[in-house]
Amino acid sequence: MSKQSNLLDTEQRFSPLVVLALTISALSGYATYFVGGLGHWKQWTYLLHALSGTYLAVAILPYVFIHFYRTLGLRRVVVIIFGWLTALCVLAMIASGGYVLIFGQTEALRWVHTVHVWTAHATVTLIIAHLAAHLLLFSEKQRTRRDPLMTLSPAFIKTNVVGVFISLSLVAIATIAYDAMYTQPPEARPDYTYPYGPGPFLPSQTQTQSEGFVAQSQIARSESCASCHLEVTQQWLSSLHAQAASDDAYERNIDLLVKARGIEAARYCEGCHAPVALLTGQLTPGGVHGGIADTPANQEGVSCLTCHGTTEVVHLKGVGSYRFAPSNGYLFADSESDVLSKLHNFLIRINPSAHRATMSRAVLKRPELCATCHVQFMDKDMNNWGWVKMQDDYDSWLKSHYSGQAHNTFSRPDVVRCQDCHMPLVNAGDPSSDTQGKVRSHRWPGANTIIPALNGDREQSFQVERFLQSDKIRLKIEQPARVDAVRAKQYSDTTFVGTPEAPYYLYLGESATLKVAITNVGVGHAFPAGTTDINEVWVHLRVVDAQNKVVYESGALDDAGFVDPKALFYKSVPIDRHGKEVWKHDLFNMTGISYKRVIDAGETDLLTYRLAVPYWAKSPLTVSAVLRYRKFNRRYADWALGDINIDLPVVDMARDALLIPVQYKARVE
Repeated sequence: MSKQSNLLDTEQRFSPLVVLALTISALSGYATYFVGGLGHWKQWTYLLHALSGTYLAVAILPYVFIHFYRTLGLRRVVVIIFGWLTALCVLAMIASGGYVLIFGQTEALRWVHTVHVWTAHATVTLIIAHLAAHLLLFSEKQRTRRDPLMTLSPAFIKTNVVGVFISLSLVAIATIAYDAMYTQPPEARPDYTYPYGPGPFLPSQTQTQSEGFVAQSQIARSESCASCHLEVTQQWLSSLHAQAASDDAYERNIDLLVKARGIEAARYCEGCHAPVALLTGQLTPGGVHGGIADTPANQEGVSCLTCHGTTEVVHLKGVGSYRFAPSNGYLFADSESDVLSKLHNFLIRINPSAHRATMSRAVLKRPELCATCHVQFMDKDMNNWGWVKMQDDYDSWLKSHYSGQAHNTFSRPDVVRCQDCHMPLVNAGDPSSDTQGKVRSHRWPGANTIIPALNGDREQSFQVERFLQSDKIRLKIEQPARVDAVRAKQYSDTTFVGTPEAPYYLYLGESATLKVAITNVGVGHAFPAGTTDINEVWVHLRVVDAQNKVVYESGALDDAGFVDPKALFYKSVPIDRHGKEVWKHDLFNMTGISYKRVIDAGETDLLTYRLAVPYWAKSPLTVSAVLRYRKFNRRYADWALGDINIDLPVVDMARDALLIPVQYKARVE
């Protein structure tokens, strides 16, 4: 037997299985490409495509080699061109498909999947063209002798039909079995109570797409995200979102609320602090709230799926005013099995389009999403008094020039969203990284300095401190202008005077006025924001003479960690119905605010200090002013943190200093 005959026999043995793999791979590929959604049948079809494609890659390469080696002497140019083009497309299809199979699709290299799709289309088209060329250019005898694919024997056809039928049957059986075993809706709780109205989550404004509860697996299990998004998950773990329920202060406050009003009242807080407890129906007698240590809601806080499962903003009044809709989910999303979990992750990696669509909805890019929890009001249902407006960082942003919707936007044509400041772009080796290798930071740097300190999280502490000191607030000590200032006692030609500014100095023994200007140049909303009732922002002003003797001081910390009560504070003081301060952050007792001092975006606040210059002061006086910030005032921290002994971190956000000459004022006889 000739060498040519041996090659032909080998090729004939390969042909049925190669064609079968090619047929199944093409049919499954087209089915998943042209049909939208994320049905379970479609995912099983993706697995079929991955298996048949893998086998095709293994089988077709030796087949192509044998086929080309056997037909080297062919002189039909058109057939040769189609053959070589087909081979090149096959190689590109296998290489791109293999990359997706091993490494998955990523945002930065999305083009790899595009190459795979279009080279697959081209491969099918060119194979048809190659076979058509055979039909047109060769006789039946030549076709049979030259190409086993052209024989189309009954056994050949039967092999393909049976193989395709079995493949489709397996997909159908797997889909039916999975739907029967794994897609059970969450059970309704017959003992669930509704003291605040018919809505299951009231007084929280949170809603779900089904208007009912969700399964815990549909909103919790954030650790599973780390299998693909490790760096982003680590960022989230350090964030205050992840610790929104496990925060020691929150645990103390939610316990205070539950003891006073019952566990149903916790729904008001937990739409934002522990949505896992709220949406799974735990907040009813017999359930557990998010402030209970080691519960799923406590460990999750604001889970990954809380934000990434939000479909829309219900309204802008806050108190958790978002609508949650769990995604249809990939196969085995709830499985505890390592093997099935890996299969679930594999499906996401090779076909992340549905994952991308559900986890990166347009609402995530809009500032309105932040308003759902960073805006707050209290109604009569909670305080037994009436409607009270509370924190509203969104409205403050909306009125600023950063929103692009205020009257003073001429000074800033571009819009700066909440996400632009609190989710800056950072480097990360993540599948969702852009072409520059960056993702939005999930640390959400803000103003909470105490939680990272309690956790010993140095990186988060550093990020928060750097954020607070990023020149968004500026402080300037004004020179003490004098109407009676003189430069010299003798006449000087004004052409020799270098500056039109009047000199500044103080006289010994006089009463002086110092002014400190604090400007909000970079915060996109009023400063301070958030929980202004329990945070502390104040100015520490210190005046010393040349011998470092204190002439005047305001805002110093005492040995117990309390700030001088006469300091100038930026804060709010909520009160109850009796006019007493609500200092434990027990906002369910709040009926109004007796004092509030903040600086709106782009505005300046002028502080005035009055002091007497003593006769013993040595010139010059050194005036230093520091704007200081700390999460929690000492009184609240002692109550909320209990036995936890920690020096509350203080961050100096802005500072300035000024030397002021001191003169002796001679008496005029």
